[in-house]
Amino acid sequence: MTVVIPGERVVRAGSLSMRWRPRSVAVSLVLLVACAVFGVLGMLTGTTPLGVDDLAAVAAGDAEARVAAIVVNVRLPRLVAGMAVGASLSVSGAVFQSLSRNALGSPDIIGFVTGAATGAVVMITVVGATGLLVALGAVAGGVVTALVVAALAAGRGGDAGYRLILVGIGAGALLAALNSVLLTRSSAESAVAAQIWLTGTLNSRTWAQALTATIAFLVLTPVLVVLARRLDVMELGDDLAVGVGVRTAAVRRLALLVAVALAAVATAVCGPISFVALAAPHIARRLLRAPGVPIAGSALTGAALLVGADLAAQSLPFGLRVPVALMTGVVGGVYLIWLLTRRTTRI
Repeated sequence: MTVVIPGERVVRAGSLSMRWRPRSVAVSLVLLVACAVFGVLGMLTGTTPLGVDDLAAVAAGDAEARVAAIVVNVRLPRLVAGMAVGASLSVSGAVFQSLSRNALGSPDIIGFVTGAATGAVVMITVVGATGLLVALGAVAGGVVTALVVAALAAGRGGDAGYRLILVGIGAGALLAALNSVLLTRSSAESAVAAQIWLTGTLNSRTWAQALTATIAFLVLTPVLVVLARRLDVMELGDDLAVGVGVRTAAVRRLALLVAVALAAVATAVCGPISFVALAAPHIARRLLRAPGVPIAGSALTGAALLVGADLAAQSLPFGLRVPVALMTGVVGGVYLIWLLTRRTTRI
């Protein structure tokens, strides 16, 4: 006998069956449409305004060389990078919130994104590196920060998720101070280069960067999809999870590693982008109203959120155009204040 959870449907084909939720399918389709709409509008927006006929001409191969170059080499990689980075950050945030069982569980709140930024700043200001080496430094910085924070928060007794949040916030504050010291003690040229990287932007993204973020997302996210049911059980408590055969320590370590890798690669591609990893999983949960870790829903929500924020940042009046991280910071700050003032928020 198959037990059906309220809101779910079961499709059977012989001895096989598949569960699905009509609401989740509908919300996912709406988010896909939102991504498509934001993407098309983003392709039309910029210092050189384009029309729908220009995009159609590029798709048909009949566009002018200048228009084709703008679309294919500038705006399309920007869009692909934005969707991949937004999806990666959001999935990472959903996993952190599940592991910590805390509404503030997010790689940017608990210092992992700051650690990735520190790795990049060290490569720029100390080593004098550029390009790929800076990206590798960001990934290494995020992973090392995660290992240190996880080790410090792994004490016995108490709430492990609560400790993870507190230790991560402390580590993030220390690393932010270290970043400031590195900037003030470096040469003017290195400081400017590092500050530009720290701004967090989708400007001038290349196909290499876009494909890096996309491949990392496509390779790492399936691991979390496989672990999703175990993470769902672990949200109910480790004792219950162990009782039904879940190897909680191994699942937690693997999920943490994958989530950190997603956030670190996203940061390496676009610089530190705040609050997407925090807000998108919450929005996904509210839209889906489904139990468990919303991996797919968070990915679509994060992609739509970041691409939409980038479109808004490029469409400000009076010719103002700001990096997308500034836009997500403003919106995310308001969201964080609202989240902290809710009585149901657990911190």
